[in-house]
Amino acid sequence: MSISTARQGHTYPPAPPYQVSRETIREFAVAVKADHPAHQDPQAARELGHRDLIAPPTFAVVAAQRAEAAVVNDPEAGIDFSRVVHAEERFTHHSPITAGDTLSAQTTLERIRVMGSGAMVTTRTEITAEDGAARATVTSSLLVRADESEEK
Repeated sequence: MSISTARQGHTYPPAPPYQVSRETIREFAVAVKADHPAHQDPQAARELGHRDLIAPPTFAVVAAQRAEAAVVNDPEAGIDFSRVVHAEERFTHHSPITAGDTLSAQTTLERIRVMGSGAMVTTRTEITAEDGAARATVTSSLLVRADESEEK
C-alpha cells in the first residue's frame, strides 16, 4: 500500500471560495427530501430569524468535498481513489449556512490508521463564512481498500 502515514496531521490550503445561492439550496433540499419551507421560501426563513434561505444540515458536504479533494489528490498521501469506500460522515453545526454566504473550507488529514493491507483515513474540514464565522465542521472517514496484489 502506498498510503503515507507521514501525512497525518497535514492541513491543506483552503479550497476556492464557494458562493451559496438560493437555487443551490433549493436543489439540494429537493434532492435530500428536506421539505421545510425555510429551504425554499425566503419569507419562511426570515420568519425564523434568518436573513435568507437556510441550507439543510447536510448541505455542508458540498463545500467539504471540494476541500477534501486535496487529500485524495495529494500524491504524498498516496490514496488511490478507485479503492475508496466512504465509511462515515459527521457534521457539527456552529451556525446555519444561508443563501448569500461565501464559504471557505479547509481540510486537515486528521488520522491514518493502517488496518492490515488497507487503511482508514479521517479528515476534518472547517467551513467558515466570509466574515470568519464558523458554519460547520465535517469529519469524514474513508476506507481505502488494498489492491488485490497487496493482499497476498
